Amino acid sequence: MTTSALDEHRTDGDREEPAREGIAAGKPLTWLLLICGVLGLWASFVITNDKFVLLQDKIEGKQTHFSCSLNPIISCGDVMESSQAHAFGFQNPIIGLVAYGVVICLAMGMFAGARYKPWFWYGLQAGGLFGVGFISWLQYQTIYHINAICLWCCLAWIVTILIFWYTTVHNIKHGLIKVPAKVRGTVLEFHWVVPVLWYGVIALLILTHFWYYWKTVI
Repeated sequence: MTTSALDEHRTDGDREEPAREGIAAGKPLTWLLLICGVLGLWASFVITNDKFVLLQDKIEGKQTHFSCSLNPIISCGDVMESSQAHAFGFQNPIIGLVAYGVVICLAMGMFAGARYKPWFWYGLQAGGLFGVGFISWLQYQTIYHINAICLWCCLAWIVTILIFWYTTVHNIKHGLIKVPAKVRGTVLEFHWVVPVLWYGVIALLILTHFWYYWKTVI
């Protein structure tokens, strides 16, 4: 009886395992992607559902009252009814329903031990870049043209920034994004500075632009 290569076994008791290719994500990044994906999907679902409620109430001639519309500034309804809410010809949250769902699936794969090739990480980087570019445009439109803030949109902003930035940190760490050694060391040690400053700038823009209202409630 002959044996094939698949039937051969090592006599030293150790099995020979094939080399694993690709780059794995650490547990902190995996958890961050999962949590951000879940929160982003939740926000997208709520906004989409509220839009359906708004349209249904219009058909029935009812006045819609949203729980997230707290005052003239924090008003989800004003944002939903704006032209910016369907920038590509369909409702923006539909993008979130797909994109955040993908992020959740990727994170679950990472928990299962998936190791992704460089092209995958570049793809995730590109998706994150599109995401932060789009929400930055939405932030500008929301603050300076719609003149209202949607809290669910703010949640989507927060998680998108985290997904983009910590994907960038991961890619710098593994040499997929080439930077000088000093820059790499600074990014890895003080990675938290960028999102904190980013959120601070957004908060400051909202505070200063709507100061005429905030000062009346202080």
